[in-house]
Amino acid sequence: MDERILNPATSMGAVTLRVGDLEGMSAYYSNAFAMEPLEEQSRGPEVHRVLGRGTTPLVRLIHTPGLPGVDPRQSGLFHTAFLFDDKASLAATVLRAAQDPRSRFVGSSDHLVSEAFYFTDPEGNGVELYTDRDRSTWIHDGEQIRMATIHLDPNEYLRQHLTQAAVDAGPALVGRVGHVHLQVGDLAAASAFYVDALGFETTQAGYPGAVFASAGGYHHHVAMNTWNSRGSGPRAASLGLGDVSVTVPGRDDLDALTTRLRARDLQYADTGRAVTVADPWGTQVTVALPDLTTEELLAR
Repeated sequence: MDERILNPATSMGAVTLRVGDLEGMSAYYSNAFAMEPLEEQSRGPEVHRVLGRGTTPLVRLIHTPGLPGVDPRQSGLFHTAFLFDDKASLAATVLRAAQDPRSRFVGSSDHLVSEAFYFTDPEGNGVELYTDRDRSTWIHDGEQIRMATIHLDPNEYLRQHLTQAAVDAGPALVGRVGHVHLQVGDLAAASAFYVDALGFETTQAGYPGAVFASAGGYHHHVAMNTWNSRGSGPRAASLGLGDVSVTVPGRDDLDALTTRLRARDLQYADTGRAVTVADPWGTQVTVALPDLTTEELLAR
């Protein structure tokens, strides 16, 4: 195993969002994205609620009264990207999201490696809904994976791929967090943390103001951009992104990670099953072993 990089079997876990209106945001994610509440826990004034599909946690909402709202110019979340197995499942979820009056549709694109639809939730958090094209169709330019932003007609996509069966299935159709796209203050510092320290590998650095990185040759598990947040400093306490979750196969992967973090004098916490570290802007990243129970997720 190359201890400089993350295990090729690395994947993303449920994203944590701090929210001002727990019931409103829970209702939105349930209705717009066909998620169901899986578990809930109160911790002092905070209520933590995990929503997902089937037994897969997709998002943890933390009711945090009194925090200021999301500032789109600061570091934090650009979007959470929920990945679906097929076009019908994606189309059904896009329809639900588009029909919810609380959604703001931002656009849709063919990225060569994927087809994606973008929304903003009621508290200003970005959401991407997407499916991947088969990996055999991805184009590689050396070590980089070619991606583009090509117009994708949402109405035509729904006409071609929407099925009543997928609409009726709702939360029964699987979904997962495919990647997380972050706003950062500086790309060099972001790469030093997410690539050099965490161990992701750069897959595309040709977009102005953005870097994409992954494990195992995926097009990207994380992306970092400075489009709205160039020069931003550490995050003040606010609503929005609370934790980025990464899943690795075994304890050896966590040991390799802590070695990389120590070599760079980065402070971290290690519970045995998870390592937590903050990026240069104060965003918490948790790298955990698989089969995380909702109870463990709530305990973070």
